[in-house]
Amino acid sequence: MIEVALFVTCLVDLHRPNVGFAAIRLLEQAGCKVNVPESQVCCGQPAFNSGDDESARTIARQLIQTFEGFEYVVVPSGSCAGMLVKHYPELFADEPEWKERAESLAARCHELVSFLVDTMGMEDPQASFQGSVTYHDACSGLRELGIKEQPRKLMAAVPGLELREMEETEVCCGFGGTFCVKFPDISERMVSDKVALAEQSGAGTLLGGDMGCLLNISGRLSRLGSDMQVYHVAEVLAGMSDVPAIGKGER
Repeated sequence: MIEVALFVTCLVDLHRPNVGFAAIRLLEQAGCKVNVPESQVCCGQPAFNSGDDESARTIARQLIQTFEGFEYVVVPSGSCAGMLVKHYPELFADEPEWKERAESLAARCHELVSFLVDTMGMEDPQASFQGSVTYHDACSGLRELGIKEQPRKLMAAVPGLELREMEETEVCCGFGGTFCVKFPDISERMVSDKVALAEQSGAGTLLGGDMGCLLNISGRLSRLGSDMQVYHVAEVLAGMSDVPAIGKGER
């Protein structure tokens, strides 16, 4: 049995624990033994995006230590996985020992859906979903990790799920971590454009693989009074979309 460590991520932990449980179900279904180290912390991306490299390095050292010893580290987020894979080695360019340890983590780190398809060879997630969906390709997962066909391959195997691709699915939703805080007007226009394209697809549900994007999109949909539902793709693939959609609350 393959042993993996799940890096839950801050947004999943604080805003959508169901995604973490869905990730565990999918990984166990694929034949993995899942560990969730209690000492894991934020990946440091907010500090990194703000130019605070020293704080980012401090955070990164703890995370590197936490996940040493695991053959695979799996992340249900393209942006957090991208941080570990692409940017941790950059952070320690002038520290040979830590750079080597960062590169080791990067080589063992995988985004959830790409790990299921590319490493574990999953073809049938053994779930069902009744309805039409459209899919948002998050920037980090797409551009840093090459995640595009993997979620679509698994969605195609879900009975009852009809994929209706929106136009410009690869265009940013405007979240961009600290970008939406620094440039709120631009961010609002970008997410409004994304929402309009999603609704034009005629789908009843929007799926994606990054909680930052999904929170941003669901928030805009809510403010516009839209009925479109938003879920992390793992929730649908694991058959765990029987909870209120992201941003809908428990009531």
